[in-house]
Amino acid sequence: MRDPYQVLGVPKTASEKEIKSAFRKLAKKFHPDQNKDNPQAKAKFTEANAAYEIVGDKKKRAQFDSGEIDAEGKERFQGFPGGGPFGGAGGGRGGSPFGAGEFAGAEDILSQMFGGGGGMGGMGGMGGMGGASGGPFAGAGQRRGGRPSKGEDRKINLTVHLKDLASGKAPVRLGADRTVNVTIPPEPEEGQIVRLKGQGNEGPGGRGDVLITLSISEHPDFRREGSNLRVHVPVPLKTAVLGGKIRVPTMDGAVALTIPEWSSSGGVFRVRGKGLPSRAGGTGDIFAVLAVQLPDERDEQLIDLFKQSAQPKAAAN
Repeated sequence: MRDPYQVLGVPKTASEKEIKSAFRKLAKKFHPDQNKDNPQAKAKFTEANAAYEIVGDKKKRAQFDSGEIDAEGKERFQGFPGGGPFGGAGGGRGGSPFGAGEFAGAEDILSQMFGGGGGMGGMGGMGGMGGASGGPFAGAGQRRGGRPSKGEDRKINLTVHLKDLASGKAPVRLGADRTVNVTIPPEPEEGQIVRLKGQGNEGPGGRGDVLITLSISEHPDFRREGSNLRVHVPVPLKTAVLGGKIRVPTMDGAVALTIPEWSSSGGVFRVRGKGLPSRAGGTGDIFAVLAVQLPDERDEQLIDLFKQSAQPKAAAN
């Protein structure tokens, strides 16, 4: 195989994020299910996968950069060209680019892009590309290195509510009498996929995974802004004029907030640490937006006061 950096079109100094992005672009461009009329797409797709299995794995990338393994993941032996004392038969990690440790990064990415089974559609999984299993793709009952394949992944749609985002957990039903809590990542996006390892269907090589597509439910009061929440809080006119304490709702009960005198509608006050889990760590804030309200009952004194303030002042003598 060609140099994996050249296959992915990135320099050797590329970051992990740049390598992953390059692989996603190639996988999307050459995926066989989307290029059925292009006989070269399958080979390019296979080559991109194999390249990412090397430089997308931090450990294997370091081994390749230092010359310990070649572009196919085979160990290099000083003084024995071809990867081994038996003319390229391979040693140690074997002739597969995936090795005994089996880096699953490419498969995870493809599952997110194209669904279960590594996004290979009817091609029988990614198994043993270019490795000891023979041919670019193993049979339906095998995976990398000729091992039995796991069962098929299950796909589940899950609606998560604001309280689930706050706790970082949400219940998901996997069977008639089986419910588990799935970890919700901080600041999830609509349609994001969360994987439950080993919770899918049974197969010769064990259970597949469960791929959970998240749907974020809107809250009637709170508006989500990343890890922060925004909420409108009613404020009595008297409190807005004279200042005082108001009650601000949070995900775990209301808290008291002091506002200064002469606070206007639309004023925003921060309640720190009462938002949602943040990707950067910690918790976001709540932004309380004031909504000044008139008294429920008509106040004649208040009306007279404003009428008097609205009258033009007599000209000074």
